[in-house]
Amino acid sequence: MSFGDPNNPYGQQPGQPPQQPQGQPGYGYPQQAPQGVPQQGYGYPQQPGQQPGQPYGAYPQQPGTLQANNGYINVPVLGTVQVASMGRRLGARAIDGVVIGVILSIIMGVGLAGAVGIANTCDPNSADYTSCMDEASAGIVTVMFTWIAVIAGFTLLYEWLMISFVGATVGKLAVGLRVIKENSGQNPGLGAGFVRYIIPIVGAFLCYIGAILVYLSPFFDNSGKLQGWHDRAAGTLVIKK
Repeated sequence: MSFGDPNNPYGQQPGQPPQQPQGQPGYGYPQQAPQGVPQQGYGYPQQPGQQPGQPYGAYPQQPGTLQANNGYINVPVLGTVQVASMGRRLGARAIDGVVIGVILSIIMGVGLAGAVGIANTCDPNSADYTSCMDEASAGIVTVMFTWIAVIAGFTLLYEWLMISFVGATVGKLAVGLRVIKENSGQNPGLGAGFVRYIIPIVGAFLCYIGAILVYLSPFFDNSGKLQGWHDRAAGTLVIKK
């Protein structure tokens, strides 16, 4: 009985096609996967949460994640944005100071003119000059308190409403900054806008030193987000547009 060609590893008769050892993958073209079983692709496996076409190893950035502490942060809706530098923020504050100063000077001028007008209504030669001056003094005090209330109200509405609904004051618009909610990327809204405004005002009662510390507090933030104490309390973030 012939055992075939000794050089034939499969011990087959000449002229017969070589038989594939059972249970081992063949060479050449890849074998077809059984029906109903998804065919595996080539290359690295896709990571959980990885977007199609995203390079392997590039995990999606979570909201609030700083990128290598380089001044960029990922926020919802807006994506990757740049944190506002302190130079721009102080420049915006200076512009706002000029804008508020001009408007308040106009209000002060109107109030002073009203007070002088009340005093001039009294005739020094009249018999009731003293009583007239008493009434004028009361009127001047009323004008001054009204003037203070108008100034406080204007300052409140200017900072609070513009930050709440626009996300920026005139100064921030001029230097290209915007205030957003860190967890949504939207404008702060009335609640967060008021919290952000009132904290420096409360600090101003301490000879204004507290307000200065609040405005300089981003320098003390070691998270890389340059959030001041008022921003942390309101959950806001100042970014470059």
